[in-house]
Amino acid sequence: MFVTGGGGLPLERLLEEAWQVRRRNFAHRVEFVRPTATRPVSVTGTACALNCAHCGGHFLQGMLPLPRLMERWQNGEELPWSSLLISGGCDPEGVVPVACHLDQLRELAARFKLNLHPGLVNGETARLIGQVASAVSFDLILDEDTIAEVLGLSCGPRDYLRVYRHLRRYNRVFPHLVVGLRGGRLSGEYRVLEALGELGAEALVVIVFFPVPGTAYGECRPLALEEVARLLATARIMLPRMPIYLGCMRPAGSYRARLDALAVKAGVNRLVLPAPPARELARELGLEVAWRRECCVL
Repeated sequence: MFVTGGGGLPLERLLEEAWQVRRRNFAHRVEFVRPTATRPVSVTGTACALNCAHCGGHFLQGMLPLPRLMERWQNGEELPWSSLLISGGCDPEGVVPVACHLDQLRELAARFKLNLHPGLVNGETARLIGQVASAVSFDLILDEDTIAEVLGLSCGPRDYLRVYRHLRRYNRVFPHLVVGLRGGRLSGEYRVLEALGELGAEALVVIVFFPVPGTAYGECRPLALEEVARLLATARIMLPRMPIYLGCMRPAGSYRARLDALAVKAGVNRLVLPAPPARELARELGLEVAWRRECCVL
């Protein structure tokens, strides 16, 4: 087992080891994503029962409500997307009620690729989701204190692992690891890497906490950049053959510019909306660059 965080190795040494792992296991290619062909859709509008400390419903504001989408679709409007992210707010148990809309989702699945974000569903719902989903995104949290503090739920890591196994039985599942979710602190992230080494995944999507004004964590800071880079490099080493994606949710500005370049050095396979330094580094490293237009898991 690789020592958590690289066992105290200097960051540059850890990045070098991660890069060598990437070279041995993947083509000399990186994929950049500009997801203009995927539209986020909410099955609950702006409603959410949890009011999570990092979100507070903020991320629902920019989503297209499902009834409005269906109205446009059934009226014959030519919609400009090839895929949809189907998400929404949670009920008090942490479930996004996608199963309540399966008939509509079946209709949409005939035209669009669907990436479903279902939350803590049971085995039967996982099976039903498999009938319509091209991909499933699942936030994998394996720290009980983080689950309680951030989401206000009374469940624990075993519950998350049980749901993950259910989903994997019927779907192509892309676990999402939110680095620094507990207000910018590490709290169980390396346990997720260990679990995925045993359970497997289509790919690991890494996203990074950033404060949203007006939420419980609105005054917090993102995790130190070096710690995020260490986690990415460690993930590459611990999961040598698993694709790793740097997803769309991460801090902006100079933090993002530096992080994206470090992510390329750490051997990630796919980056969403890469900052210019990452694009320049990819060219310097001689990586073949391919651009994609849909959500990173599609």
